[in-house]
Amino acid sequence: MDDKFLKPYDPASTETRIYEMWEESGFFNPDNLPEELTAQNGKPFTIVMPPPNANGNLHVGHALGMTMEDIMTRVKRMQGYRALWLPGADHAGFETQVVYEKKLEKEGRSRFGMDPQELYKEILAFTLENKANMENQVRSLGASCDWTREKFTLDPDVVAEVQRTFVRMFEDGLIYRGKRTVNWCSKHQTSLSDVETESVEETTPFYTFKYGPFDIGTVRPETKFGDKYVVMHPDDARYAEYKHGDTFDLEWINGPITATVIKDESVDPAFGTGVMTITPWHSQVDFEIAKRHNLDIEQIIDWRGKLLPIAGEFEGVKIIEARPKIVEKLAAKGLLVSTDAAYKNIVKRCYKCSTIIEPQVKDQWFVKMAPLAQSALESVNAGETRFIPEHEEKVFRYWMENALDWNISRQIVWGIPIPAWFKGEEVMASLESPGEGWEMDTDTFDTWFSSGQWPLIMSGYPDGKDYAQYYSTDVMETGRDLVFKWIPRMVIFGLYLGKKSPFHTVYLHGMVNDAQGKKMSKSKGNVINPLDLTAKYGTDALRISLVIGNTPGTDLAMREDKVKGYKNFANKIWNITRFILENTQDADLEAARTSDDQSMRDELDTVIADITKDMDEYRIYMAAEKIYHYVWDRLASEILEDSKKVFAAEDEEAKASRKALLRSLLRDALTILHPFMPFVTEEIWQSLPETRGMLMVSPWPQVSAAATDTTHAP
Repeated sequence: MDDKFLKPYDPASTETRIYEMWEESGFFNPDNLPEELTAQNGKPFTIVMPPPNANGNLHVGHALGMTMEDIMTRVKRMQGYRALWLPGADHAGFETQVVYEKKLEKEGRSRFGMDPQELYKEILAFTLENKANMENQVRSLGASCDWTREKFTLDPDVVAEVQRTFVRMFEDGLIYRGKRTVNWCSKHQTSLSDVETESVEETTPFYTFKYGPFDIGTVRPETKFGDKYVVMHPDDARYAEYKHGDTFDLEWINGPITATVIKDESVDPAFGTGVMTITPWHSQVDFEIAKRHNLDIEQIIDWRGKLLPIAGEFEGVKIIEARPKIVEKLAAKGLLVSTDAAYKNIVKRCYKCSTIIEPQVKDQWFVKMAPLAQSALESVNAGETRFIPEHEEKVFRYWMENALDWNISRQIVWGIPIPAWFKGEEVMASLESPGEGWEMDTDTFDTWFSSGQWPLIMSGYPDGKDYAQYYSTDVMETGRDLVFKWIPRMVIFGLYLGKKSPFHTVYLHGMVNDAQGKKMSKSKGNVINPLDLTAKYGTDALRISLVIGNTPGTDLAMREDKVKGYKNFANKIWNITRFILENTQDADLEAARTSDDQSMRDELDTVIADITKDMDEYRIYMAAEKIYHYVWDRLASEILEDSKKVFAAEDEEAKASRKALLRSLLRDALTILHPFMPFVTEEIWQSLPETRGMLMVSPWPQVSAAATDTTHAP
């Protein structure tokens, strides 16, 4: 027996050495797998790693995703599949620039006024440093991904492919340049897509004002300076005397104006007085009404969130400061009818800085979502993609059935440049300059435009050798919060470019919260660093603590004492091994088994069959719990205790049988534990006298047909 088993298991002295052995073997690359392993299957199995943002350390949510994906990959590899887990990192566009702007603020600098190229170089150096650190953290979690195929979303070939997609979609009429209402963050000076905003219910005073003969309500009096249209439903009997196009004079914020009556069916007669004024520049609904009736639109609030000259005396004032003063002025004119101070209102805020989003009209690039969303729905209807848990499919469908055109242009430096060119009023999409007089667009892509193509690009689209073999991928494992952000974009690009869904299965894990079930955030001070936990308790303990009890799509409360408990489990596996090796050094592994021992062997075969079926159906949390309970409650607590009695007796045949049994049970228990707890199991495997090579590429246990003929939990 190896002397190391005389000491307690020490993850710190094991994990780095074991991972280096795995990586140096080349077996993370499916092209290098032993032929005797792949001969039992040989089919490809592909997972694309959701690329972590290369702007900081991994968080515990990353640790969960990496663990789940690694478990799936290791099981399939051991089952003889050519298992390929493709790693990468995301430049993360807006998110990374926000992180870097905070760094600039601490240094007393601002991106505004900086040379764009210098800013880009600074962010690139910052990102590449973080990327290298992040990749080492991924390694420390035991990720058996193929680093020889690693990609970064700003690699030249990735940038080129993303830009080619833009040109192709423009030529196919799926991308257009248009002056439309966008979500504008005045702090970061960029437009955002709908999924990059948060809708928050807040208490906002609701004001009712006298507008000529009408009462109109609003929570935003600061936008009303340009209101010169009053809109009502054409069938509202209360206003039948007013005809579409009628005009009337009234006193308003900065003096007398002339207003025009507009009849439009979008107005809800049951809301408020059934009459509203519109501010087309600063409301999507109002903008659509203005377009339908060819009305004038005028900007009231500038790009910094301050009022423009149309506001008269309030010019240059921030809207939050101006609001009460405007109400006071209208009240002094006798135009304030009422104030509801307890009105509940949905307010859009930037998801990174919480600045209130200001709708602004701006020329931007948009993807026509309707035809793409329809193809995504048809793909799901045809069963090409399934969701785990199943109810998340409803969320996906909702976003596809209600898809809005997607604003893909960002007014930031950090990202992939949009290959578009302007010459006066002319617009062209081209990978190269069309010629003299053309100026290139200074905007960059929304990061989802590049990451939406990730499964294609990582698989070697369009003509790489991996593309034919490994696309479509088998499973996309990611957080449930991305079911309406990232998943739809991957599906539409996969269908548009690759003509098939990019993955067969979407596995969505829940969010990892703190011990009290609250969302982790730096401001709350409750963020758990997974590497702090692995340093204290070992990576295996963290991995299995993240899996057991973690049903798909359900949020997980992360408690340190749970991780500590599974460190005890790793120690238990170590101690089980020590006992077995101490008592079976002279074992005849081919010795005949007693009926009791054969029954114990059959019992484990049934457990293995059950776990195998669970893994095939992605019931990973159930598989982990079953092997845990078998090892702790059955093998350690009962079989080993019974073995002490056998070894103390005089029956030599029973002893020989039990020794062979224990070595058999240990080997197979280590094998099915390996995907969940790879380090301690590999370390033990390397010391078993009868084993050869690495556990990582040892075959998954084959069990008899009788063992698989059981009823399994759904």
